[in-house]
Amino acid sequence: MAERPNILYLHSHDTGRYVQPYGYAVPTPNLQRLAEQGVLFRQCFCGGPTCSPSRAALLTGQSAHSSGMIGLAHRGFGLNDVRQHIVHALRAAGYASALIGVQHVVDWRDKGAESIGYDRVIHVKDGWDHEEVAGAAAGFFRDAPEQPFFLSVGFVHTHREYPEPGSAEDPRYCRPPAPLPDTPETRRDMACYKASARMLDQGMGAVLGALERSGMAEETLVICTTDHGIAFPGMKCNLTDHGIGVMLMMRGPGGFEGGRVCDALISQIDVFPTLCELLGIEPPQWLQGRSFLPVVRSEAREVNQAVFSEVTYHAAYEPMRCVRTGRWKYIRRFDDRGRPVLPNCDDSPSKDVWLEHGWADRPLAEEELYDLAFDPSETANLASDPARGAVLDEMRGRLERWMEATGDPILDGLPVPAPPGSRVNDPDGLSPNDPTTEN
Repeated sequence: MAERPNILYLHSHDTGRYVQPYGYAVPTPNLQRLAEQGVLFRQCFCGGPTCSPSRAALLTGQSAHSSGMIGLAHRGFGLNDVRQHIVHALRAAGYASALIGVQHVVDWRDKGAESIGYDRVIHVKDGWDHEEVAGAAAGFFRDAPEQPFFLSVGFVHTHREYPEPGSAEDPRYCRPPAPLPDTPETRRDMACYKASARMLDQGMGAVLGALERSGMAEETLVICTTDHGIAFPGMKCNLTDHGIGVMLMMRGPGGFEGGRVCDALISQIDVFPTLCELLGIEPPQWLQGRSFLPVVRSEAREVNQAVFSEVTYHAAYEPMRCVRTGRWKYIRRFDDRGRPVLPNCDDSPSKDVWLEHGWADRPLAEEELYDLAFDPSETANLASDPARGAVLDEMRGRLERWMEATGDPILDGLPVPAPPGSRVNDPDGLSPNDPTTEN
């Protein structure tokens, strides 16, 4: 490219793909407009369906365990080397960087976001206030920022606790997410999620509007995504597509235009190497993803045969890994627990419904294999089906080779240790809000 574009990285909490551009009955007109102007990726997956590992994977271009982020930053987990964060590679390429709102890769209470390496950290009083976050971004654009810039704008929405539903979110006419039964409780819970998504859309729309008014929109690449699936049982912190499937929309220079839809299999760890190719930056040696510019430019149909995701710690220890191809999903659990880790599910009315029906005692298999062509909801485990033995062996091999190539700490023996000073919940507990144990 003749000139390197600005980069606006817009990101949310716990949104998955439950927004209007992905066909859900969750009105987000500003995100819909962004999708119609850019490229929407239908088959994008996160590196881990928990907050800090997912963001670390995207921002360092490697698996969460390779970056060191095997748990939550605010609970004492961290990156092995903060210099692997994308802002450092961009600075070497002449970019000024700024952060507004949520970041979630360092503990904001102890180290502060400044330790990541941003040139500017623009603090807001209330990160839950989408209007305040958007207003700070608008102020950044008005102040004639140094260009090219990388601006990260993070919204807390759609994290729990959700706001009360408004007149546009009548629980009587809401449908709960696919893994959950249709009950008054789950319908109301979904109505509250929709209210949070409305606020997220308003905030992101205000940022995009301010960018347009600044006159810098045409030379700015917008990357709009989230960390993982929505905070409902069986979704966030789970390795089914309900947990690892994420929205990704990109608009701007380099071919990201025209309201196109891309069905190629990609991971968020591919974003960093994609930017390297787009900007003409030498890719850092630690990158594990692949540039997806070939599929954006219609030079290839796929860049990945498979993508991978993981959980080690969230609120509690729950070591599991998965590999996903276009047709198959394989999930492996690495402890002998055999039942749900309830603290790794956010408290909610939907969680209460499952608990009332005996969720705590439902068995979980050590291995799961799903045929995504005939079972996209991942409910029929084929791991014990002799007819699928060859597929199971192939998917096991893919996962094992990836774990070896990326230095997965699980291979060093179980349990995977948490860092000194970190705080975790008892896996036998009920809630992430229960008392924690310090390591």
